[in-house]
Amino acid sequence: MTITFGSFDGVCSTAALVICIEPTCYSRNVQIGKTLIFQPSTCFIHIVAIIMTAIMIYHIRSKYTAVGRKEIVMFFWMYMIIELLAMFLDSGIIPTSNWFAAVYTGLVAAAYCCLLINGFVGFQFAEDGTPVSLWLLRISCSVVFGASFFIAIATFKSYAFSPTKSIALFVVYLLWPILCVATYTISQLILVFRTLDDRWPFGDIIFGIAFYAIAQVLLFAFSVTICNAITHYLDGLFFFTLCVLLSVMMVYKYWDSITREDLEFSVGSKAAVWEVKDPLLTASVTAPSTEYEEDASSYHAGAASLVGGVSGGQYYGSKQAYGGQGGYGQGGYGGARRAYPPTPTSEGY
Repeated sequence: MTITFGSFDGVCSTAALVICIEPTCYSRNVQIGKTLIFQPSTCFIHIVAIIMTAIMIYHIRSKYTAVGRKEIVMFFWMYMIIELLAMFLDSGIIPTSNWFAAVYTGLVAAAYCCLLINGFVGFQFAEDGTPVSLWLLRISCSVVFGASFFIAIATFKSYAFSPTKSIALFVVYLLWPILCVATYTISQLILVFRTLDDRWPFGDIIFGIAFYAIAQVLLFAFSVTICNAITHYLDGLFFFTLCVLLSVMMVYKYWDSITREDLEFSVGSKAAVWEVKDPLLTASVTAPSTEYEEDASSYHAGAASLVGGVSGGQYYGSKQAYGGQGGYGQGGYGGARRAYPPTPTSEGY
């Protein structure tokens, strides 16, 4: 296959894309009732992708305090819509008209734009989850969608671009996704290397980019070879859709791995943070008080520590109040003498 910049002739002769008319080799069709279903195996992958995306969205929404939760979930919503539309377009249930193909092109370009912006959320240029961050993402995706939709429909209808030399559509449909994926990958490698101690997310990034690269190679280089070898049961579009799904799952796996411990109110793993070490606060806690009485289950001020050798039975052996001397004094700790062993003097402990 020979790919010429700005021309879809070589691409469409090999790959069964939505914007293409008919490739050289494509998978067999299935007739259900009076409806002819194109690409039935690919449609099955679309259904699996929709189900898997719904599961990933559920898990993302359950991590309430994770960084970039609202931003990344938008990417998965867009991917789900793209898969739903692609299922109807690939199967032929919806005729592949110019308008539907233009909408599909706009959604794909906007989804890659969303992924690109999500690559910079972790750097906190704008605090994630805030209106500034969310509206920046929404406006950027809307602008890219509108521009891509216009380029596609203007090319299909010959309004402003020629269908035979569609450089603008070539850039939007083929080069823009590669640019976004490359930028996202580089940004996440920098993020992991500079800010995280854990290096396991590198594996998710490597697997994700590997699946994406394999998808492009199988679709644009070996689609016809696969189709002829399997006697039209499958083609490159089937493996392309499957590998793209796996790469999207790696995006989720990577995001989940770097936000696993990002809980705003996590106490169990940071218990030492709540330890009081200020000597002034400690002195105020140990100051005696004669204004109220405390029972055995109340808080007792003073050096009440098992580390110092005072057992629970000795310390809480009495329900009397502090001594008249105000805690430590001539009589020792008021009321608690009965729990201690006798002492040879009367000067306290």
